[in-house]
Amino acid sequence: MKWITREHPKIDRIACPWLIRRFIDPDAEIIYVPFSDVPARAAALDAIPFDIPGVEHTHYGEECTFDYLVKKYKITDPAVLAMAPIIRGADTDRHDIAPQASGLWAISAGLAYNYKNDQELLQKGMQIYDALYSWAAHLQKVKHTQQPYEYLLLKMFNRFFKSRKGAGSRIPSWALELKEMIQDHIDTSLSLKELSKDLDINPSYLSREFSKHFNNLSFGEYIRKQRIDRAIQLMQNPAYSLTAISYLTGFSDQSHFTRIFRKYTGQNPSEYRKSLQKK
Repeated sequence: MKWITREHPKIDRIACPWLIRRFIDPDAEIIYVPFSDVPARAAALDAIPFDIPGVEHTHYGEECTFDYLVKKYKITDPAVLAMAPIIRGADTDRHDIAPQASGLWAISAGLAYNYKNDQELLQKGMQIYDALYSWAAHLQKVKHTQQPYEYLLLKMFNRFFKSRKGAGSRIPSWALELKEMIQDHIDTSLSLKELSKDLDINPSYLSREFSKHFNNLSFGEYIRKQRIDRAIQLMQNPAYSLTAISYLTGFSDQSHFTRIFRKYTGQNPSEYRKSLQKK
């Protein structure tokens, strides 16, 4: 069977093909196409679309497409069930769900950066999820530091390293990194607390210093502005519906998107799009 989704995968669109091939459809052909082409190509190829809005196999509430596939196909393998919250946390930027979620995101983002061909990326990603499955099935209780003195040395090193970082340059090197992180995750839920963990910066300090380096805007104001700016860019392409745009810019639903858009532009999204077409 053919399965089709949008291009440039990172988490769910690699994890789901792994699950499909390992537990649902061993001979599955995975197809990646531009977002706007998925419905038409799915119909033409008789393929099952997944991980896009408006189809059966997608996100529901706080759960990702991987979760839906597990439930839909009644997968009860304990290792897969252990993997599910890790994948959900990485895919939705809720790294508090599982301690491994931030690591999975880091590896997946780096893999996507290194491999621009989606099929090659999928091939490499399958190995990542095979390894994660082996860990979930056999190694969850195994620790890298096995001896008591190793724990003590590791604790002392971490404390020393953090104190050295605090004594560094006054120039906030984290600001550029944070801006790139926000741009890369604009279509997902973003938490200042979770971003502070990724940057290894105290969340109170980050909250206090944020506006100094982001146009005098608070974290929430900056995120909303970036999402609206991105939405306006997407509106110029008629292939994207307003529903798709709200999904691609990280809003929980279209009504939330409409409310925030009106607040920032003074117009409803449909009105604004019409004004763009007249120019």
